[in-house]
Amino acid sequence: MRFEFYSDALENVPKLSVDGTVDNAIHFSHWEGNATPTEVKADTSTEIALNLVASPNRAALTNGIELVTNNHFDTDGVLSVWTVLTGERALAHRSLLIAAAEAGDFSEHSSDDGVRVSIAIQGSDQASPNNDDGSPLARFLAGEEVNDDARAYELVLPEVERLLTNINAYEHLWREGWNSVAAAIESFERGKSTVTEHSGISVITLAPELFDGAGFRPTKHSAPYTAISKFARGELFLIAIPSSGGWFYRLDYPYYSWAETVVRPRIKRRDLSTALQLLNSKESNRDGRWQPDDREMTSAVKFLDASGTLTASRLEPDEVVSVLQTSESLVASSVP
Repeated sequence: MRFEFYSDALENVPKLSVDGTVDNAIHFSHWEGNATPTEVKADTSTEIALNLVASPNRAALTNGIELVTNNHFDTDGVLSVWTVLTGERALAHRSLLIAAAEAGDFSEHSSDDGVRVSIAIQGSDQASPNNDDGSPLARFLAGEEVNDDARAYELVLPEVERLLTNINAYEHLWREGWNSVAAAIESFERGKSTVTEHSGISVITLAPELFDGAGFRPTKHSAPYTAISKFARGELFLIAIPSSGGWFYRLDYPYYSWAETVVRPRIKRRDLSTALQLLNSKESNRDGRWQPDDREMTSAVKFLDASGTLTASRLEPDEVVSVLQTSESLVASSVP
């Protein structure tokens, strides 16, 4: 088996498309639109890869193809590619590999070391937002910034097994990110941040101290997704962040919901147009608007100013969730 980062030169070459989905390939992926063989399907691409290398039908499933490719760099991509290249030896690390993939793609805390491995590889505890600096591991190995995904794979793939077997040796790569995750989890455990469930809507109120000093800044950083995933159980997350002028708000779907999953339930995207109309009619801060926002893989709505930056709404969280529930009733009653 050999790996080559995807380019147009591979378009008509027989290949295994691991994690990402590209045409003219056999898919081992959880991305929407994949054609992964049913017998190896799983929630993360890394678990799919583990199922593949453990399968007695591996040769038939791969059709004897030796070329492995992917079209993006992140934790699940790296670990699924590494698993296919490594073969059965990767099975010894199954639990940690899956935990790291779940941390990277779904912002889930399956284990402390899983989160730490993911942070070392992709630089944050979630795949999509908030990672402007690339892979800490690739940067460390290169001794310079690495902004090219193909080069990042070249650097990181040979290092994966050492990372998995001696995560503490890479503490300098994951410590800062892990401290932020741990602080957010502790905030929920101590009741400083809270989750209340309302008929499928999780209302998450984040403690102000998470955004003080060196912590998260709501106008720059995304919410602490890993901690939220650990405690919220709804099909829609209303995240409320207190400020001196009111509340910063964002609505998100569960962070696994962008993928095609087998075990985790599929989450239906909601028609929030009625809710937005009602929220804007009630909103007294005319410098912002409730509006759709899909710039992140699972974000749905934010309260934004004219520049597209989070700004403070004057509505209270209970008012917002009431509107969401009312609008759903209105939408349901209008369906013949």
